[in-house]
Parts: sequence; structure tokens; C-alpha cells
Amino acid sequence: MIYLELFLGFLKVGLFSFGGAYGAIPLIRDTVLSHGWLTDESLSYMIAVSESTPGPIMVNMATFIGNTEAGFPGALTATAAVIIPSFTVIILIALALKKYLKNRYVQGALSGLKPCIIGIILATGIYMLFSNLKEAAFKSDMRAFLILLILLVFLLIYEKVLKKKASPIAIILVSALLGAGIYM
Repeated sequence: MIYLELFLGFLKVGLFSFGGAYGAIPLIRDTVLSHGWLTDESLSYMIAVSESTPGPIMVNMATFIGNTEAGFPGALTATAAVIIPSFTVIILIALALKKYLKNRYVQGALSGLKPCIIGIILATGIYMLFSNLKEAAFKSDMRAFLILLILLVFLLIYEKVLKKKASPIAIILVSALLGAGIYM
């Protein structure tokens, strides 16, 4: 039964996720929380871990949750379920690419999806920001605020001194080092 739940849950995520992983986070959150596979706090941590590890976030999360719920077969089931829709769509798009991509209705539909995806990603980011800051304030965890302030100073100095944007890898490494140092 768990395999069917994992398959259908992550198939739904794979089918209805537009705009990449960040656009999928609300749907992943809904699916994972409704099945009780993770708590909201655990999901926030899982998003952070999935983003900092190689591979697509949805695949990383599906694999982790599948493994947590049903071991290796669960990981395979959830991963396959989240990949099948994208794989199928890409194959179909590749077959029809030349014929339909220049069609004005297809262009209109794709243009109409852009604002929706931007809104979903923005809403997810704002939700995560406020829920994590609220959680840190509720727990009186000033260490989280300290890490945030240090990261902001790091980014400002990096961009002003070196005159370029900080690499996401550098930000992740600095965050991990700060977390290890401050929370130990």
C-alpha cells in the first residue's frame, strides 16, 4: 500500500509541477504533509539539503522520502513516479517541437504560464522566509538571525570588493560553516 501511495503522490507532483523544483515545492509540501511523511519543519530542512546536493530537488526529495517510508524499493518507486511525467512530456515535446513551437496558441499558452510560475516561486520563497524567521523568533533562536546577518554582510562585501556576484556554492559553504560553528 505504501508503494502505491508513494507512486501516486509523487506522480501527482511530477504531473502538475510547472516551473521547475521551486514551483513544485507547494505541491510537494501538500503531498508530503497530507500523507504525514514529513513535518513542515523537516520539509524545510529537506528542501535545504536537496538544494545543496547534486541533482534536481524533486528527485532528491522523492528519493529521500521514498527511502524513509519504504526503504530502497520506496526510493525507486517515488523517484520513478516523479520522473515519468517529465520524461514523457520531454519525449512528446521533442517529437512535436518543430511543428508546434512556433504556433501562436502554443506561444500564448507558454507566455501565460510565466507569470503563474513566477508567482508560485515568489509565494514559496516568502512563505519559507516568514515561517523560518517566525520559527527562529518563536524559539528565541538568535543564532539563526546572526547567520542571516553574517551572510548578508558576506554578500555585500563580496559584491562590493570583488565586483561580482557570489557563487551559490560559496554561499552554501559559508552557510554550512557558520551553522557548524555557531550551533556547535
